[in-house]
Amino acid sequence: MANFFTVLSLLYLSTLVSCCDRCDGQVKFEPLVLVHGGAGKADPTKATKLLTGVRLAARVGYKEMAKGGCALDAVEAAIRSMELDDDFNAGYGSVLTIDGRVENDASIMDGVTLKAGCVSLITDILHPISVARKILDKLPYTYMAGNNAMRFAEGQGVHILKTGSLVSDSALKELNNYKNQLNMSTWFIPDYHTYKGTIGAVAIDSCGNLAAGTSAGGSIGKLSGRIGDSSLIGSGTYADNNLGAISVTGGGEISLRYNVAQRIMQNMNYMSTNAQQAAENVLDEMNKRMKATAGVILLDKFGNTGIYFTAKSMPWAYQKRDSLHFGIFKGEHFSEKISSQ
Repeated sequence: MANFFTVLSLLYLSTLVSCCDRCDGQVKFEPLVLVHGGAGKADPTKATKLLTGVRLAARVGYKEMAKGGCALDAVEAAIRSMELDDDFNAGYGSVLTIDGRVENDASIMDGVTLKAGCVSLITDILHPISVARKILDKLPYTYMAGNNAMRFAEGQGVHILKTGSLVSDSALKELNNYKNQLNMSTWFIPDYHTYKGTIGAVAIDSCGNLAAGTSAGGSIGKLSGRIGDSSLIGSGTYADNNLGAISVTGGGEISLRYNVAQRIMQNMNYMSTNAQQAAENVLDEMNKRMKATAGVILLDKFGNTGIYFTAKSMPWAYQKRDSLHFGIFKGEHFSEKISSQ
């Protein structure tokens, strides 16, 4: 099976054009990387750690472009940084299924070509976003899931960890707490909150090309096989050079049904709203209609930012030039100058 995927990817490479290939070298835009660490109800005692994580991710993504990478590279690098951090619900920090497993979803999208890579139900892979990137780069498909997605990833050199390696002590503790409150007839606790959230990033490079990505461990105590919005184009992730780039976080089932990412893109397109106003319009409407909270980060086609959440908190950060901006609770917007080192 791995050999089949290798041959298929080699055949596909000759047709591939991405945002990393389409640039005449002229600087037209100020590069910017904007990340989020998930909308939810953050424990105030965790705020400093969460802000440290998103600030680091924004800087990692920005450095990727500073050394010649494109928006796609920046998005992947920023998300990989957060997948290493067990304070976020992705990669090593992922929450667990009801039977104590990690099942990850991720997606990444190129605003130039509208190509995307989406992956679901993978286990024992530290960086799901890189599997999504390899699907985008190497295959004529958009979406893969489960065992065959893992076989493809392994054939592309992705390391498969020992079974259970991504199960963190904090995730096990939280799962046990969840089980103690769980109504087994519904498999759901409506008011259960975790401070851990989906992670995502959006970026614009100096050529004006956009990219977006999202990675998540899903909802705590989920049944094995559940897929949320994070891996779905138009719900959790979207990028189009003619519109903008967005990553969504919040209750996956509602965001999926409400098609949050695409609604916000179309609000900008048809209502002529800016990125911030479009985000507020759609999330406020969703909260009113669906009684559900969420959060988004987005860039419009000119690189203007939109950051909005109806949940209690959402750690976010972005770097532009030598300025790093960040916040976590409503009304917060801090900034600091950073060195070029």
